[in-house]
Amino acid sequence: MKRVLILGAGLVVKPIVKHLLNKGIYVTVATRTKSKAEAMISGHPNGNAVAWTVEDEPALDRMISEHDLTVSLLPYAHHLLVAKHCLKHKKNMVTTSYVKPEMQALNAQAKEAGIIILNELGLDPGIDHMSAMRIIDNVRSRNGKIEEFYSFCGALPAPEDANNPFRYKFSWSPKGVVMAGNNDGKYLRHGKIVEVPTEDLFKNPLKVNFDKVGMLEVYPNRDSISYIDIYGIPETKTMMRGTFRLPGWCESIDAMKHLNLISDEKFDMSGMTYADFVAHQIGADNSADIKAKVADYLKLDAGAHAISAMEWLGLFDHKPMNRGIDSPFEVTSDLMIEKMSLGQHERDMVVMQHTFLASYSDGKKEVIRSKMLDFGSPATDTSIARTVALPAAIGVEMILNGEIAVKGVFRPVIPEIYNPVLDALEKLDIRMVEEYGLPESDNIA
Repeated sequence: MKRVLILGAGLVVKPIVKHLLNKGIYVTVATRTKSKAEAMISGHPNGNAVAWTVEDEPALDRMISEHDLTVSLLPYAHHLLVAKHCLKHKKNMVTTSYVKPEMQALNAQAKEAGIIILNELGLDPGIDHMSAMRIIDNVRSRNGKIEEFYSFCGALPAPEDANNPFRYKFSWSPKGVVMAGNNDGKYLRHGKIVEVPTEDLFKNPLKVNFDKVGMLEVYPNRDSISYIDIYGIPETKTMMRGTFRLPGWCESIDAMKHLNLISDEKFDMSGMTYADFVAHQIGADNSADIKAKVADYLKLDAGAHAISAMEWLGLFDHKPMNRGIDSPFEVTSDLMIEKMSLGQHERDMVVMQHTFLASYSDGKKEVIRSKMLDFGSPATDTSIARTVALPAAIGVEMILNGEIAVKGVFRPVIPEIYNPVLDALEKLDIRMVEEYGLPESDNIA
């Protein structure tokens, strides 16, 4: 019986555990809180829960040596440690995280060890890469070129459950979602590199009308430029990756950033109320009538949506925070998690869309669109958990069955990997719907 070690038991882990157990694979889930792993295994005879923390490197070394493959679903900062032991024991490895330069630097060692370290095999990154490359390779096969490429994805509450002013609820890594608001953006559009400093990240979002959802807003997702090489399309004049949000999020987070409410600079908050905290961030002498002071500071009407969102969140409350030395990021993200977590009986959804402009040697052009709308179920798994974990699960199966021959550090951007994974996902009702031959008027405006 093949043996797989899964490190971590976060919000997206359960579907990979269930999938591999149902395929007759022995699964060990090692995590800080053993009860979480036990709940995922749910008494299955081929499952094993282990209490483990990343500081226990000898135990990590032993567990990796005892399994055929290791899936690291830990925070990305720990993947290199895991990779070191996988290289030592010549064991394959899978992650759903972005390939950092330090991981890519292990390529030669992985080849020498005869293993694959397969990364970015989740949703975004993951399904986005695979579905994009399927279209890019199709265009190439018809002697075409990619002139423009837009790739947008978002994990959101279903429309009926987007019932707060932010129109957002956390279904995965809450701290990570808020922290991502501090990123810069960089992309290529119409032949020009556009750099977006973090203070402007949520200003002027693109607008996309998505079937069955309605109007969505898009803000830039980190540095898109590197994907020109990753996807092998040096000819493109546009490469933009973005994050979908329902209207309400961008303007509210933009205002909160302007107030320095998600910065990580620590200071002493002893004795402060939330209103005192906000007053401190805008340099007000006291927290009396803080709502009006914030509106004035932001040059907004007191009835503006962003002001209402912050009021709903509790940032203007004269309620003790019970904090000492801490950061605005921790205060604000904790408030958001408290009030904006996906409820037990609520649905989430994943929305993804690729839009290509392709041109051909005969002068013809077409817009190609590839879309996914996937809903979670309160009775089973969230959509974000399924769409992150199941691509990884399928990749694990393929490696164990010897269906992936390449060795080294990889993303799933080669046909040998992306075609079978996408085909298997369709059987699990996770699919991208492709439309070819659309008019240029259907391109992103």
